[in-house]
Amino acid sequence: MPTPNPDALHFLQTRRSRPAKTLTTPVPDRDTLLPLLTAAARTPDHGKLEPWRFIVIDKPAMGRLADIAETRGAALGLDAEQIQKGRGQFDQGHLAVVVVEVQKPSPKIPPLEQTYSAGAVCLALLNAALAAGWGANWLSGWPSHDRGFMTEGFGLADNERIAGIIHIGTETAAPPERPRPDIAALTTWL
Repeated sequence: MPTPNPDALHFLQTRRSRPAKTLTTPVPDRDTLLPLLTAAARTPDHGKLEPWRFIVIDKPAMGRLADIAETRGAALGLDAEQIQKGRGQFDQGHLAVVVVEVQKPSPKIPPLEQTYSAGAVCLALLNAALAAGWGANWLSGWPSHDRGFMTEGFGLADNERIAGIIHIGTETAAPPERPRPDIAALTTWL
């Protein structure tokens, strides 16, 4: 018979991301953030490839990234609202962790499974931050998918891309509950 962990299950059943724009200081310092990154790294990783890495963005770097997002948005011909939205996640941020997917050659592990592993790291980091009492939110947005932004902002190589940007800070307001999926409608039993 398995040994249940009801507290962990309750947390997972009730977890709720906090909107990034509602997060403020204080934010985790390096010593507080390292255990969260360690928890995130305990993600399923077929073949032990570690097809991901972390880039920590602190407040001073946020302004530089906001400027790059604005410049890239203009170069891409995006409208002012899209540019502001891309810039805003950095203008308003205090601390974030970029989970970088690193595609590695493997005869056994297909690229898609490496992508899944990087996505799992994003969720694991989000949940670790929430479980530690921080507010956290997983964002992407157009800058995360723009190769120019990835290269200029983070120096990513051709085999790397942004899997997600996890903003972490002190929550200022608990978000209201939202409708959740109808599990019965989404589940088939064979």
